[in-house]
Amino acid sequence: MSGRGALAGYLAADVLATAGVRVSFIAVPWFVLTTTGSAVLTGVVAFAGTVPQVVAQALAGPVVDRFGARRVAIGAEALSVPVLAAVPAAYALDVLSIPLLCVLVALAAALNGPADAGRGALVPQLARHAGTSLERVAGLAGTSERTASLAGAALGGVVVAAVGAPYALVVTAVGWGAAALLTLVATRRLVAPEPAPRQGYLTELREGAGFLRRDPVLLGIAVMVAVTNLLDQAYSAVLLPSWVVASGLGATVLGLLGASFSGAAIAGSLLAAAYGDRLPRFATYVVAFLLAGAPRFVVVALDSPLAGVVATGVVAGFAAGFINPLISALLYERTPEPMVGRAGSMMTASAWSLIPFGGLVAGGLVAGVGLAPALVACGAAYLVATMAPAAGPRFRAMDRVTEHLDTGATNDATADPHPAASR
Repeated sequence: MSGRGALAGYLAADVLATAGVRVSFIAVPWFVLTTTGSAVLTGVVAFAGTVPQVVAQALAGPVVDRFGARRVAIGAEALSVPVLAAVPAAYALDVLSIPLLCVLVALAAALNGPADAGRGALVPQLARHAGTSLERVAGLAGTSERTASLAGAALGGVVVAAVGAPYALVVTAVGWGAAALLTLVATRRLVAPEPAPRQGYLTELREGAGFLRRDPVLLGIAVMVAVTNLLDQAYSAVLLPSWVVASGLGATVLGLLGASFSGAAIAGSLLAAAYGDRLPRFATYVVAFLLAGAPRFVVVALDSPLAGVVATGVVAGFAAGFINPLISALLYERTPEPMVGRAGSMMTASAWSLIPFGGLVAGGLVAGVGLAPALVACGAAYLVATMAPAAGPRFRAMDRVTEHLDTGATNDATADPHPAASR
């Protein structure tokens, strides 16, 4: 398959897998909230569905580098299908309890971690095969993710309203199965990098962590994003669904809010793909996070009209569209390709490390102080976290020529249109 065909197939597979996940993001908390009425239990299920993903993401790096990103991504996606299908099957048999749901979402999350690690590690290979820049491929990948989020959120709301939350996970299972098949076909001619000499698994795992620890830019991003991801999880898994339920609105409204955010993020990602290599990275990073974060919490805390909540989500989504392509380009630019699996999975795991606690924190806050104060507290924390980059010099190195810390190879993404190929 040609370079452009491989890239198009990869992006289409990413849309299918991510859309399926977004459907589950609506279906699972909606099922727990509407059957138990408990924000705390909703947070517990969200915890069960994120901890295994973070752990598996961290542990998957050496596996990706040893066995190949393609094999890991396809294998994990295929294995997810029967796990996800077990949820509607258990519900149909009238045996779906909250503990069983926790087990099943935990298994699915454990497979999602290596699948994400494998898909992410394919980006440098795709850029080289397609003869384009990392910024362009990362931007297109961000666009596909946002497109999937839009479709998945809208579809999730409709399907949950039509057939019920448990049966909506059939869509998730189908999406992951189709993604595995499409990835298998689209990426069959990619040329993988020469693997680094094999060492012990724990040694390779430490290498990935050590690389991240020695790079001040990537480490700073991972720490900041860990905090904002916790707050985003609190918002999406508990706070926003609780507001929708308390306002007497339906699952379709929850889907509308997710779709409006994701739709605007598509536009932001497309602009990032087209012009990302011309934008000042540090300024873009800070402004995008400021717009994408705290305002969403404030408008909901004020119990604003639905139109105001949607409008704020549109602005936030547009800004958020610039964030992931920028971070991805920085990661691939600063990491030698044979280490992309280890370093990338370790960075993602670090950034996701607090996500499992987002639902628990939100559930505890809602139970303890009420929904509006919980939203205000999380919004204030988001504002503080997004202002952190302006306080020190670490993040400003985004705009400078970088060096691979373990090879000493200089890499200027603006001068070299194919930085992955120069490593």
